[in-house]
Amino acid sequence: MGIAGIKNPAGRRAKNSIQTQTLGRLIKSGQAKKNCVYLPCTGCGKFRGNGDTFRALKRGACYRQCPLVETSFHMDTAVLKSRAHQVLRDATIPELPNHYRGKVRDNYDLADGRRIIIASDRISAFDFILAAIPFKGQVLTQTARYWFEATKDIIANHVLEYPDPNVVVGQRLAILPVEMVVRGYLAGTTATSVLTMYEAGKREMYGVRLPDGMRANEKLPAPIITPTTKAADGAHDAPLSPSGILEQGLLKQTQWKTISEAALALFARGQQIAQSRGLILADTKYEFGLDAAGRILLADEIHTPDSSRYWFRESYQSRFERGEKPESFDKDFVRNWVAARCDPYRDPIPAIPDDMIFETARVYVRAFETITGQTFDPPSADEPVLDRIRRNLERFF
Repeated sequence: MGIAGIKNPAGRRAKNSIQTQTLGRLIKSGQAKKNCVYLPCTGCGKFRGNGDTFRALKRGACYRQCPLVETSFHMDTAVLKSRAHQVLRDATIPELPNHYRGKVRDNYDLADGRRIIIASDRISAFDFILAAIPFKGQVLTQTARYWFEATKDIIANHVLEYPDPNVVVGQRLAILPVEMVVRGYLAGTTATSVLTMYEAGKREMYGVRLPDGMRANEKLPAPIITPTTKAADGAHDAPLSPSGILEQGLLKQTQWKTISEAALALFARGQQIAQSRGLILADTKYEFGLDAAGRILLADEIHTPDSSRYWFRESYQSRFERGEKPESFDKDFVRNWVAARCDPYRDPIPAIPDDMIFETARVYVRAFETITGQTFDPPSADEPVLDRIRRNLERFF
């Protein structure tokens, strides 16, 4: 839109003639585009924009930005570097009982049947921990919080409370031994992905037959469930089929029916909301568990950048037609970097450089803001993240 489309941070049309004249000069000089909405920085009044979605800067300064990244406090590399010391690599708290350290989360089982789950900033892919990304644990916890709220009418979940931005307290569940992966597109980079199998010549997989002639990242005729085993740390997940799950006694028929119907319903809700945000939810995974009464609940996380593949809807079709990978902001950002440099299942994985770590932090924050429609609230620079978590969990000691 043109100059008449200027909006201020409160969403009202700008009436300030100086702002209008400033943006007019930017358009004439080629620094601004007429079909974009440009918002004035609340600190300096300058206009900043980067595509068709914008937010006003909130902290009194303008920051250099990537064309694919929204205007935000976190989008400047210098700022990210200054906050890099806040990364949460380990969430060991000796005062809490029954510690179990997963790839990303540190878990503590309380005597009363509750479980404290702390999301660290560790990032894992190809069954390895690759690095630690600033703000990642908070992004995962708060993104999952949004989705748990948005889907609780479909199936109950394990959440009891959120005592800290990185922490959820939930019911301790007996996790069912099957990961429910739902896919809407022929995509993926791991050994269990449908694209990897398809390009290897397989057409029958996970109890489903895919048609010949499909291309990478093409939409499937309908969403499919591609279940896998839940491997221990360091081991690889293995593909399963519905018949194999029942034959091996991993689930009862009624359990399979419940979680398969829930998984497809959750995925449909996720795709619907993602579409309203200008995104495509291409695939995701769900975990379910049994509570003390034997009820099936949704566990772990839901529709986060770690458990899901998100693409930008606007550019998907044109990139697909050109044979290019979709634009995304999920863990594929790191997966693709690693896969381009080695065979991650056979070769040593190279160290992730600092620039990639900071760029990944930007991707995670942007993902949170785009998916949820909320503004990311970064941790205070005055208190280490683990100290804050300890303070917020003292009542559990």
